[in-house]
Amino acid sequence: MKTKRNLVRIAVVGIAAVGVWMLISRTVRAHCDTLDGPVVTTAKMALEKGDVTPVLKWVQKKDEQEIKMAFENTLAVRKLSPQAKELADMYFFETLIRIHRAGEGEPYTGLKPAGTAVEPGIAAADKALDSGSVNDLVKEITEVVSAGIRERFNHAIEAKKHADENVESGREFVKAYVEFVHYVEGLHLAALGPAHHTEGGQPQPAEHQH
Repeated sequence: MKTKRNLVRIAVVGIAAVGVWMLISRTVRAHCDTLDGPVVTTAKMALEKGDVTPVLKWVQKKDEQEIKMAFENTLAVRKLSPQAKELADMYFFETLIRIHRAGEGEPYTGLKPAGTAVEPGIAAADKALDSGSVNDLVKEITEVVSAGIRERFNHAIEAKKHADENVESGREFVKAYVEFVHYVEGLHLAALGPAHHTEGGQPQPAEHQH
């Protein structure tokens, strides 16, 4: 029985880890790939100033030369006409995003329009950085997480009371149990994940092993 519980727990943890990573990957990719996202915003300012330096932080060192060449080509072409400027800028944005995503091990799927919906947590994180204070973000995330844990806990603890009454009740408890543990483990894994990234966005190995 203990071995079976351990196997279930391992499976749940694995599902949680994959789920959290897929969620983070999707939302970050959508955020970085938008025309009003941080990468393109930096690129726009760099082009107006004629200085490539600010955008280099978004790519790995090995990709700097390619970005510099694309930047110089863009500066040369955008002087020809308003139409050329628009096309050249878009070429540079796409090149920068493509290389940035490759540095993260993610595919480039095209630029998303400005105003593309961003996951609320990302919007809140950006707002905190813009304001210079993390207090509102911590409060908001804490409240959401607390409510999520309590809701799933209450469902699981209520189902547990009737788990041995019949097979269907037992299955209802198992379903509630898996959902509760899945949710908590996902949060726990995300909380213990790497807080820092290496150059170009590559995550550092986590110090904690599970």
